[in-house]
Amino acid sequence: MTLSLSSRRRSYPSRPSRVYLMGTCLVDSFFPQAGMDAIAVLQSQGVEVVFPQAQTCCGQPAWNSGYENEARAVARRQLLAFAEDIPVVVMMGSCAGMVHLEYPALFRGQPEAPQAVALAARTYEFSEFLINVLDIQFESRGITNLTEQRVALHTSCSSRRGMGVAAEHRELVGRLPGVQVVEPARVTECCGFGGTFAVKQAEISAAMAHDKAMAMSATAADVITSADCGCLMNIGGTLDVLAAEGKARAMPTRHLATLVRASLDQTGGEA
Repeated sequence: MTLSLSSRRRSYPSRPSRVYLMGTCLVDSFFPQAGMDAIAVLQSQGVEVVFPQAQTCCGQPAWNSGYENEARAVARRQLLAFAEDIPVVVMMGSCAGMVHLEYPALFRGQPEAPQAVALAARTYEFSEFLINVLDIQFESRGITNLTEQRVALHTSCSSRRGMGVAAEHRELVGRLPGVQVVEPARVTECCGFGGTFAVKQAEISAAMAHDKAMAMSATAADVITSADCGCLMNIGGTLDVLAAEGKARAMPTRHLATLVRASLDQTGGEA
């Protein structure tokens, strides 16, 4: 057992031979390649990946909006889809937080409470799992012409304050060969997405996204990365608008899984 880099001090299991992957709705709808990259990364570490086709929304939008019964209805489907007693790797901090932190409360007093508590205990955010369970390493194998790039790291509020894995995000990106990690000014501030917050408080959300996008542009990085697709969509979309107006520098966005897979392909890294 090892301890997290974070102050939450979660305990971790030894390296498993088999895991579930929870792709999340945003990965499935907008970043499908990131899902394929995550599978490739896990398999490169000798881990069999099970992707239940019956998986669905984690229930977070309904839960955050006060619709407890509706959230529980979709969460029940997740309990069935991820029933085997193996780790669940989640590709976004917000959905990982929903399962790990909120499911025990959502099912308190319900017949499924024991399953919900057990699922919460074996659920891990993607970067958290790669660092604290797999201890992923990258080897250059004599390759000396690695592409050097500056990577601007954004850690979502859910990953930073919910799952407490900001340190794992920075550690993972920092291990990538040829990568210089940069963080924007006021790095801990929200990008303004916040799920339904972006819809219910659109003007405030847009102002927050503007500030975050301008801070990202000021880093002069080659690419922006995050483990949360909502943040990538919000920051990247705002940057595109600002760049078209000549107010900021356009920058591509990549999920962390895509960056990690690119490094593995480039270096032949392995655990």
